[in-house]
Amino acid sequence: MIGRTIGPYQILAELGRGGMGEVYRARDTNLNRDLALKILPESFAGDADRLARFKREAQVLASLNHPNIAAIYGLERSDGTTALVMELVEGQDLSEVIGSASSKDPALHLNGAPGLQTRGIPLEDALPIARQIIDALEAAHEQGIIHRDLKPANVKVRPDGTVKVLDFGLAKAIEPAGAASVSASMSPTITTPAMTEMGMILGTAAYMSPEQAKGRAVDKRADIWAFGAVLYEMLTGQRAFAGEDVSDTLAAVLRADVNFDALPADTPPRVRQVLAACLQRHLKQRVPDIGAVRLALDGAFETTGTEAPVEVAAVVPAWRRALPMAATAVVVCLATGLIAWTRWPAPTPQPLAKFSIPLLEGQAFTGTSRQAVAVSPDGTNLVYVADRRLYLRPMSGLEAHEIPGGAGPAGVSSPVFSPDGQSVAFYDFGEQVLKTLPIAGGTPQNVCETPVVASLSWNGSDLVYSDSGPGGAIWRVPASGGAPAAVVQAGADEVVGMPQLLPGGRAVLFSVKANADTYDEGSIVVQPLDGGARKTLWKGGWDGRYLPTGHLVYAVNGVLRAVPFDL
Repeated sequence: MIGRTIGPYQILAELGRGGMGEVYRARDTNLNRDLALKILPESFAGDADRLARFKREAQVLASLNHPNIAAIYGLERSDGTTALVMELVEGQDLSEVIGSASSKDPALHLNGAPGLQTRGIPLEDALPIARQIIDALEAAHEQGIIHRDLKPANVKVRPDGTVKVLDFGLAKAIEPAGAASVSASMSPTITTPAMTEMGMILGTAAYMSPEQAKGRAVDKRADIWAFGAVLYEMLTGQRAFAGEDVSDTLAAVLRADVNFDALPADTPPRVRQVLAACLQRHLKQRVPDIGAVRLALDGAFETTGTEAPVEVAAVVPAWRRALPMAATAVVVCLATGLIAWTRWPAPTPQPLAKFSIPLLEGQAFTGTSRQAVAVSPDGTNLVYVADRRLYLRPMSGLEAHEIPGGAGPAGVSSPVFSPDGQSVAFYDFGEQVLKTLPIAGGTPQNVCETPVVASLSWNGSDLVYSDSGPGGAIWRVPASGGAPAAVVQAGADEVVGMPQLLPGGRAVLFSVKANADTYDEGSIVVQPLDGGARKTLWKGGWDGRYLPTGHLVYAVNGVLRAVPFDL
């Protein structure tokens, strides 16, 4: 093959073999540059239908233009040979980098055999590589492209430190339209010229997600699993899932616990948590988006010295379809859990919980404000508005029940929990009264009369609420009852809402927008209660909330953001 010409490309040297063909270094005689040619198997190249399908898929892959993804230049057919023309990436592949790091000491071995100590890439070198892999995955996932075969051998590290992910999406691009099941006996890459489809096994056994190993359909979470396995191997010098043969390896993927004790003792908690979250076997407990992995790995929620916001992938619960107006409150609660997850010192984070809360039979959601659902501070109870009354749903239970005393003939709205989670405040439309009520039910206590409550919060011993419309105000009243006092007066063309007293009670956090603006065009502001000037914290967004972790979270354009905030 050396010296042969395929179209304008002269083959110079063999670079390696893969499950879908042989790879050669070649010279483009038209443009005078070196590139890589992947010669496709004859069984593939001779199938006109599959070749046409592959060409369509390859066109999509060629649209990936990212510095961390090896580019596809074209498809060349000449004298019965079909070759994929690709970017030539100089340097070592990641498996060689890991092997080099582990072989510096003769006593260390990469294979992780029992009784032998292993060593991976130092953390300060591994994390820059990991971040670039994440960037590549994120760029592809945004276009709906899944790698499906991410492994160290498919990651090249150039001499200047630039990382290139190879063969992006080719597993999907080359699969036949109606393939049958394929044997899993090939190793290490489980592929055949027929390649794969749903119900078939694809990829390298040690880096397969459990759903791949079972031959099921996959989504981007399969790449997140593989990333976790690759990062683990980078840090430890040994595979997260290993076996003497493919069967043993697949069994480990499906059942074996990851040995987190093999990680270096100085591995930061956030890195351990990222690994544990990526290597969750249950899809619903695995991190759903690689962008969230990047934020957690960078310690975005631990940083206090930057003002730049970070975007947090908002995980939307299934019951949002039933409770559409509750979205903001629920997302804020999920953000609180995500931030706690990134700071928790244990090596295994709490799993993400997704659940449905069906309405009771004949029940209709009747929330009339943006604030129609509340989650208790400890996360054990949820209160929502339906049929003009309040319902309590314990997170540990299966059914919701009406809170006695939490109904109003004209309707109720804006439920919020007390700081201890034992009571709830709400607004009674008919009586135009702000009330509090124990979650066990009883006779509600009147707090104050007010024509309208648009948004409400319970901070310490006080309730803070906003009225609606331009020129409105934010009011403060003791939760035990009393006369409300205006603490913020909006301008004639301003709408204010979502107030929160900051710890210490000396300032109020709230959202403000011009009357004609959308909520996403609002601003998050804070105003001292001693008469000091209002300060804009962030422009663009609504529903700002201060969290005990020292972060401000707010919503904009359907995305939840978090930014460090110094009281």
